Amino acid sequence: MTLDLSAFAAERGIKYFMISYTDLFGGQRAKLVPTQAIADMQADGAGFAGFATWLDLTPAHPDLFAVPDAASVIQLPWKKEVAWVAADCVMEDKPVAQAPRTVLKRLVDEAAAEGLRVKTGVEPEFFLISPDGTQISDPYDTAEKPCYDQQALLRRYDVIAEICDHMLELGWKPYQNDHEDANGQFEMNWEYDDALKTADKHSFFKFMVKSVAEKHGLRATFMPKPFKGLTGNGCHAHISVWDLDGKVNAFADKSMPFGLSAKGRTFLGGIMKHASALAAVTNPTVNSYKRINAPRTISGATWAPNTVTWTGNNRTHMVRVPGPGRFELRLPDGAVNPYLLQAIIIAAGLSGLRTNADPGRHYDIDMYREGHTVTDAPRLPLNLLDALRDYERDTVLQEALGTEFSAAYLKLKHDEWNAHCAQFTEWERQTTLDI
Repeated sequence: MTLDLSAFAAERGIKYFMISYTDLFGGQRAKLVPTQAIADMQADGAGFAGFATWLDLTPAHPDLFAVPDAASVIQLPWKKEVAWVAADCVMEDKPVAQAPRTVLKRLVDEAAAEGLRVKTGVEPEFFLISPDGTQISDPYDTAEKPCYDQQALLRRYDVIAEICDHMLELGWKPYQNDHEDANGQFEMNWEYDDALKTADKHSFFKFMVKSVAEKHGLRATFMPKPFKGLTGNGCHAHISVWDLDGKVNAFADKSMPFGLSAKGRTFLGGIMKHASALAAVTNPTVNSYKRINAPRTISGATWAPNTVTWTGNNRTHMVRVPGPGRFELRLPDGAVNPYLLQAIIIAAGLSGLRTNADPGRHYDIDMYREGHTVTDAPRLPLNLLDALRDYERDTVLQEALGTEFSAAYLKLKHDEWNAHCAQFTEWERQTTLDI
């Protein structure tokens, strides 16, 4: 039974709803709707001009309506009179095929049709920085190895604890928060869930972190590589597949190496097979490739992959299997679209299951020290253009995510790359002025 948002508002004292959708570039777009109008909006959606956001539409297209999914509604813990609700994009009474949440919902349904329920957890890293974005916010956070730094964590207690309190109130079951490997960087973890729910929570988490940081006079960024020499922001994804009741983990088999079942291996095989094309979505910005192809950082390691390899419990590879019944994809970064991350994981995994894909040999080596000895594994793309070209060549993945989505995404991302190439940088002046 669909939740009545008007009744929800009356019960909770909500005055306004933020009807929110996420565009192709991960931008969150919203309209603030008074409770008195929410019944009509729940039925018909809030109207937007799609061209005004990052979707491949023109000013001539008809209205795009964002129809709230009441099951996703969240009362803002820091502003109780407002509720946020994720929306599905509709145009002329049809789902907008290129809209990220639409893409994910279709793939969730495809997996369900095969008796599979994909569950994921995400680990979005972020920096707390100055309002102008030029430096980390804590001048005393200067350790060479700042990961898990107790003092630095407590100096940002007010921000981190407030966010964690909100997650506890929302029932997300957060279980740990820490200072990460870069100065000024943090990570907060909550319990895994069905892929669509994880995507909605991930989307809201980014909004919440930024809002709470601003409340404290700071700024939060999920940018993949905001500071030279420091570890970048990853967004690792932990993946498992269950039966439709969510009671039997189809990836778990203690008799198999690493406790990963034959089905889990073939799902992983799909991830490995499509990895280079995957990067166009999991690492979606020009800046993303400053993280996965970075030189050694001040702390001594980038904690990011640059080669398509997998392993057991070893953090130097693209995929690790930390325990039975799941694996961790370490490729995605902080700029990843929450909905497209889940969608492309499912798309690649289903491709692996359908073709009985072999993930290939695993490596136990330290890739940061001995990676040069691996000669039979593909390198990840060096830049966004290479990733887009890999995605263009991967027709299986394009079709799995949808031809309309793929065409729109490639078009807008090529435009972004071309805009980047048109920029003149200080590096160019320094290296070529006197040639």
